[in-house]
Amino acid sequence: MGLRIIATGGTFDKQYDPIDGKLTFEDSHLPEILQTARLADKVVLEIVTLIDSLEMGPDQREAILEACRRCPEEKIVIVHGTDTMRETARLIGQAGLDKCIVLTGAMVPYSIARSDALFNLGSAVAASGLLERGTWVAMNGRILDWKSARKDKKAGRFVAD
Repeated sequence: MGLRIIATGGTFDKQYDPIDGKLTFEDSHLPEILQTARLADKVVLEIVTLIDSLEMGPDQREAILEACRRCPEEKIVIVHGTDTMRETARLIGQAGLDKCIVLTGAMVPYSIARSDALFNLGSAVAASGLLERGTWVAMNGRILDWKSARKDKKAGRFVAD
C-alpha cells in the first residue's frame, strides 16, 4: 500500500536566508531527498504546512491528525519540528489510529552541513515498515513510544521518560 510522508516544517525544512540572516521556509526539501533516496516502495508526499513547531497551534495539529486519518496508507512518517513533536505525537497517539505513524525531525536543517535530517528520516522510513501499528518517534538512532518520547534540550537529543 505504500508510505505517506507528511511534511509540517520544523528545523528539518528550514534554510538560511543570507539577506535577513535567519532560518526561514521556502519549499520542502523532501521531494529532492525522496528522489535521491530511491525508495523501493511507493511514497506519497503531502505538505500540510511549513512552519516552526513553536508556532504550531491546535488547528495545525488537528490538520496533521486529519491528514493521518484520511490517507489510505497504513504507514505514515511525519516530518515535524522537534520542540513540540511530543504534543503532536500525543494528539495522534491518543486518537488510536489503526496505522503505524512515525514522527521525526532534525536538530540541524537539512540544508546545513552535518545535519541529522537524512539519518532521522531514513530511520523513520525504515521503522514505519518494521513497527507494529501505533504512534512512534524516530530521533537520534532511537525509536520511542509516543508516551515516553521527549526532547532533552540540554543534551540535544530525544530520550524516553
